[in-house]
Amino acid sequence: MAQKAIREADGKVMMARLLKDYTDGKYKIQNKFISVGPETDLKKLPSTYKWLQKEKLVVKPDQLIKRRGKSKLLLLNTDWKEAAKWIKARMNKPITVSTVTGILDHFIIEPFVPHNEKDEYYVAITSQREGDTILFHHKGGINVGDVDAKAAKLFVPIGETPTSQEIEKKLLGKAPKERKVLIAEFMEGLFKYYADLNYTYLEINPFIVEGKTVIPLDLAAKLDDTATFVSSRKWGSIDFPSPFGRMLSKEEIYVEELDAKTGASLKLTILNPEGRVWTMVAGGGASVIYADTITDLGYMNEMANYGEYSGDPNEEFTYLYAKTILDLMTRKKNPKGKFLLIGGGIANFTDVANTFRGIIRALREYMKKLQDNKVKIFVRRGGPNYNEGLKNMRALGDEIGIPIKVYGPETHMTKIVSMALEGGK
Repeated sequence: MAQKAIREADGKVMMARLLKDYTDGKYKIQNKFISVGPETDLKKLPSTYKWLQKEKLVVKPDQLIKRRGKSKLLLLNTDWKEAAKWIKARMNKPITVSTVTGILDHFIIEPFVPHNEKDEYYVAITSQREGDTILFHHKGGINVGDVDAKAAKLFVPIGETPTSQEIEKKLLGKAPKERKVLIAEFMEGLFKYYADLNYTYLEINPFIVEGKTVIPLDLAAKLDDTATFVSSRKWGSIDFPSPFGRMLSKEEIYVEELDAKTGASLKLTILNPEGRVWTMVAGGGASVIYADTITDLGYMNEMANYGEYSGDPNEEFTYLYAKTILDLMTRKKNPKGKFLLIGGGIANFTDVANTFRGIIRALREYMKKLQDNKVKIFVRRGGPNYNEGLKNMRALGDEIGIPIKVYGPETHMTKIVSMALEGGK
């Protein structure tokens, strides 16, 4: 499961379009959410959205920035003239939030909803391997604090859907009595919406209740982007922005484009293009373990990249992914040489021989550059057809004159890290 965050405006527009379908039409959210980017012509917005000049407004950056209120990045209870002025003053300007500096280039505009802070509620749904967890806290908002410690929780196994009665009983003990049924029914529909649309994370903090209407004031969400082929039609026109303060390189963008074309998962983050330790790891969990091991051994500053390939990518996609990493790795020489760790756990269904054929094609193509960069390669893999894959990898080392140490599932998954970096210690 690959989780990618979406913009608040995209999440709210999607909810306005679709939540009613999961609540038998009971819960309708007005679609009054405008996304403003660098290309948006602010002068034309009022003619398209008549309500802009009739209602009080809220404006805030929409770039995956946390705690915008505490960072004074909210304009509340304002009119259209001041909203447009506020955006213009900040558009394409740098700003530092905590210790991260980035360029503000996306904003969300929506109606201002007057309310009492004591009427703010918190709800979130998160996904784990075995199912999903619903969290609720009767005191939401900017000062919600440590929700994980405070919130009531309900675990929902895969394939099950909690009833509103179950939600009310297990989560809403401290909610106002007169609103329990309404909130419970809303949360039942919200869970159905979450599960059917392949969300992996959804947090609404806060939401308020106005009469019989639930209004989400602030929203953060992530989707399983490997479900694009299933859910993209319902998702509508959305993008997956980079974290605030981080600009993607052309190689990272290229791998994202590859990832979007396959049902498998291909991920790449460049940490230090001049680093000596490069990884090509199969599996999201394994990639974390390898990164932790490299860090534990004291080589964090030498770790060049982070990423993974998984979900049984075919030979061509694996070749293109490996080629991208090898190109980055061999651009600048280091007199001490470099290491390439081709690792992973024991695959359940990924054909090791097939993916290794793609990697081997790339290694052959970059033979001379790998030699010039004094690259040593360490391989550890298990799973379907792993013997054939490892055999081909050993033969490749002799063929191209590059040291390739190859190990199977009898060797601990991350043992090749210490073998490479500490000579087997």
